[in-house]
Amino acid sequence: MPGADDDRRLEELVDGIVILSSGDLSHRLQLSPARDGIDAVSTGINLLAEELQSMYESLEVRVAERTALLEAAKAELRRVIDTDELTGLASRSLLREKVFDAVASADAGRQPALILLDLDSFRLVNDSLGYAAGDAVLREAALRLKTAAGAQHVIARLSGDEFAVLVVDQEPDAVLHLASRLSEALKDRILAGGIALSVTAAGGVRYGEPGLRGDELLRDAHIAMHEAKKRGRDNILVFSSAMHEAAKQRVHLVAELRTALASDQLELEYQPIADLRTGRIAGAEALIRWRHPSLGLLSPDVFLAAADEGGLTVEIGHWVLRNAIAQTGRWMGAPGLPQDFSTHVNLAPADLHHLDLAPYIQGLLLQHRVAPRQITIEITETAIMRGGPEVAATMGSLKELGVPIDIDDFGTGYSSISYLRGLPASQAKIDKSLIDDLATDGQQEQFVAAILQLIHSAGLGAVAEGIERREQAEKLRQLDCDFAQGYYFSRPLPVPAMTDLLALHRSSAA
Repeated sequence: MPGADDDRRLEELVDGIVILSSGDLSHRLQLSPARDGIDAVSTGINLLAEELQSMYESLEVRVAERTALLEAAKAELRRVIDTDELTGLASRSLLREKVFDAVASADAGRQPALILLDLDSFRLVNDSLGYAAGDAVLREAALRLKTAAGAQHVIARLSGDEFAVLVVDQEPDAVLHLASRLSEALKDRILAGGIALSVTAAGGVRYGEPGLRGDELLRDAHIAMHEAKKRGRDNILVFSSAMHEAAKQRVHLVAELRTALASDQLELEYQPIADLRTGRIAGAEALIRWRHPSLGLLSPDVFLAAADEGGLTVEIGHWVLRNAIAQTGRWMGAPGLPQDFSTHVNLAPADLHHLDLAPYIQGLLLQHRVAPRQITIEITETAIMRGGPEVAATMGSLKELGVPIDIDDFGTGYSSISYLRGLPASQAKIDKSLIDDLATDGQQEQFVAAILQLIHSAGLGAVAEGIERREQAEKLRQLDCDFAQGYYFSRPLPVPAMTDLLALHRSSAA
């Protein structure tokens, strides 16, 4: 019969089980000398507790190991997110975070400022020397910016060749001085791809002010930087509210331009190109116009820059090609027009980077029964030099197709005989700025004569643009210039007027 001692032992057994079930797996039940059934149960429970404790401790070790791995992975992910892999600078996301923190913690006195820098003509480095050389330039630029800025500022690479410096607790004059110092630090030649490169940058500066949000600080610095870039190489501009208003207007203009492309608001005018030897019309340059519903007829200088920013340049270029080639086909279908008549079409650098341009033009020529020689593509000297392999390939494809190429704005950039002979061009168009004082300035006459000799020595025809007076046309004729265009001969004409002019010349030549 169980006695009082057994009752006590059973109570201790129950108490021990309660302790174990509460999570204290280190607790053990005490055994009696009796080694009876109660002790057998206690022994079994102790063995089970030991096994559970061992399992639990092993699990704790594994959890600790997994937690450490997870924390390390999170730290590495944070590092990857916060660091630009190529340069080791802060990433775009980290800069944004720091900008918002700086704006939020700024007092009413000194506000944070942001400097953005975009390397000039960096794409040319990638296209001509390769991406490895481009990466080398970016790494060296990052190192120089970091050294010039010092450790107290956040320096980031935002994308491609764009860098940012967040400046905290500095007066505006000090910020502008720092921006100049950063720009100067880039100018020492950088060795990349075996070539010593001269690097400059366009910079935008935005000073913070009470109430300005972080996203506005970033936005305005970008606006200032893009304005600086539009003004040419090696420029730094401080943001102004007028820039923001202009940017908003451009956004609105781009939206309207998209509508214009879809609703037939664009049109072409044609400016005749005269043969200076015979006086006949040798061709015409197609010039785009926008018949705006409320602003009237807009010239391209009003909207093409906005079109480029809005990514519409290629679409507009294709529109011009379609309409110019179609109109040329209609003119060539009329009897009496010389077969060497050619319509000139200006293409932007963005058009030339599309390797399918030549096949696209070929399809239009076939569709409208226009010979390749009856369409001349005008490409600026600057676009050719900065275009890289893609532009060179496009020009080569156009030459194979039989489409003449005219080097536009010639004389403003890289004029040399070796340069000209290496291009698949048939003509060079002398820029208007070289013609303005031709009839009144003897030195300018000598300069234009030298340019014409250079063009002819390379086996190209010469076209002069911007002829506004008879004296200019006569002087160019004496200097043996081949073709000319300008208001002296005719201003740009709508299609009906140009068609009538061609008909008049056909009848007078008959």
